[in-house]
Amino acid sequence: MLSKCFYSLLLFIISLPCNAQLCQGSLGDPIINITFGSGSNPGAPLSAAATGYTFVTNDCPPDGFYTVRSNSNSCFGNTWHSLPSDHTGNGYFMLVNAALQPSAFYVDTVRGLCGNSTYEFAAWVLNIILPSSCGGASSQPDLTFFIENTSGAILASYQTGKIPPTSSPTWNQYGFFFKTPAAGSDIVLRIVNNAVGGCGNDLALDDITFRPCGPLLTPSVNGQSTNQINICEGINRSFTFNCNVSGGFNNPSFIWQQRFNGNSWTDIPGANTTSLSRNFPATSAVGNYEYRLNVAEAGNLGSPQCKISSPPISVIINANPIVTASNNGPVCAGSTGMLSAGGAASYSWTGPGSFAASGPDVPVTNIQPSQAGTYSVLGTTSFGCIGNASTGIAVNAGPIAVVSPASSVICQRDSIRLQASGGVRYLWLPSNGLSSDSISNPTAIPSSSVTYKVIVSNSAGCSDTAQTAITVYERALAAAGPDKLIVKGQTTALDGSIIGTYKSFTWSPLMNITNSQTLNPLVNPVADITYVLDVLSNNGCGKSSDSVSVKVFNGIFIPNAFTPNGDGINPTWSIPALNAFPGFELRVFDRFGQVVFENKNFNVPWNGRYKGQDVSPGVYVYIINLPKPQRILKGTVMVLR
Repeated sequence: MLSKCFYSLLLFIISLPCNAQLCQGSLGDPIINITFGSGSNPGAPLSAAATGYTFVTNDCPPDGFYTVRSNSNSCFGNTWHSLPSDHTGNGYFMLVNAALQPSAFYVDTVRGLCGNSTYEFAAWVLNIILPSSCGGASSQPDLTFFIENTSGAILASYQTGKIPPTSSPTWNQYGFFFKTPAAGSDIVLRIVNNAVGGCGNDLALDDITFRPCGPLLTPSVNGQSTNQINICEGINRSFTFNCNVSGGFNNPSFIWQQRFNGNSWTDIPGANTTSLSRNFPATSAVGNYEYRLNVAEAGNLGSPQCKISSPPISVIINANPIVTASNNGPVCAGSTGMLSAGGAASYSWTGPGSFAASGPDVPVTNIQPSQAGTYSVLGTTSFGCIGNASTGIAVNAGPIAVVSPASSVICQRDSIRLQASGGVRYLWLPSNGLSSDSISNPTAIPSSSVTYKVIVSNSAGCSDTAQTAITVYERALAAAGPDKLIVKGQTTALDGSIIGTYKSFTWSPLMNITNSQTLNPLVNPVADITYVLDVLSNNGCGKSSDSVSVKVFNGIFIPNAFTPNGDGINPTWSIPALNAFPGFELRVFDRFGQVVFENKNFNVPWNGRYKGQDVSPGVYVYIINLPKPQRILKGTVMVLR
């Protein structure tokens, strides 16, 4: 129940301090709502503004002036707050720079109030000056709101006290409630700034409202813990609404109102008690159904200025979800089928073989043809509304891959035919050593042991794999080494070698060879001969052979003349046997002792030229230094042309 001081109000007296507050009961719709409008800057001048203040179109009005703005920026060297918008964020506000002396800056007449009724007056105010301005000692707005009759008699008043500056723009609502005379009347709102102007006492004003104020109305719904009820479409529901009305009206009258999806409130004929029963059939449209109880003194219920309204009760009929279901099929047997649903908040799946799962994306692992078929999903919203959907998933049988041989042993450089079956397409991995990686029966010549995997696919794109292990034994390779040149009576070593693992080896023939069971035997044939190195591989991988020739010179034949005259007969001076003496050195001197030709360990015939020019016909001296055994051969050679 409202305080006793509220009901001790006498007509035409100033409200007591206990009334200097916003309505603590229930309010009606605003009968006056002064928002100052909206649009681009500046707004229009106010007809209600006191004549002591002058309107300006620009931002940042001087002392004793005001403007109407949707924003204000960087006034007076950034000593004011910059306001990006009004209190609600979408309209104008009144921007006031106080006069130097206390005065009224806003006066307006409110008409058509009901008699013997209580109203709430409220307005939003912002101190626009920064705390640091004026050296931190700015004058602060101090407002008095007066409610007067048209003759100037004060019905009620309320003083805000000093409104302190804030570090960021802060709107505060100030207000109080008052009671009209029994006969009803027009009233005058007067807002006076009690502080002096100058540095500070600057403010923004917005959203002035007058609303009927009355007893506290407390709505409820039988059997419900909240006044906002969510139900689902397609279900028949009934509710009983109640509203508790506290004391305050002498002879109250009631009417329930309703609206749909935020449209205008309309009276419900015959709903004149504090209780209302409503049925919502299964065919009711989806949307927000709101209900409130209006209360007024008897005879005033038809006047919006006189009645108060309870907070609304909402019955929201929510649409059932449109659930979707899909899958990634057709899928292959043994793979994962993925079921996907949408349109709801939670999901419950069922399917073949007692399948059950929950969630928007559900896997069916290792799926088999017996699990093909229709999967159904029940989708539920956060309000418990449900919808159904289903999806059919197809499962294709996979091939059975077979490969032969399952394993095999071959020798290096041998081939083996692989054979796979079970599908229509084949892919072998790795492809190294295969004649083709995309046929069922490739020929394999692997260089080392390997396991081949074959992916066998059927016409549905399903696949299976099989593999075969090929062990490759290394084949021994005989290398008899480079050919040899010797002079009869000399001995040379053969440079044999074997690549890979082997069981045994031997040289043949056995003529003039020191040891046929070593890879580097010494030989001293008396005539040209070819030696053969035979190697027997391990693991039955056969025999490998290689040969080396030994050229035997009877001696060192040194020609004593040659004819480099261009006729092609005996054109060079050549000593082939020098090849049997690695490390030899040969020099040829002219009659002046100058070297005109030389060889060092690399036997090249002399063509009778020196520095690109033909040497003169005549006798030239040669010196040959032979190592092992060390000896020097000297003589002359005749160049004839």
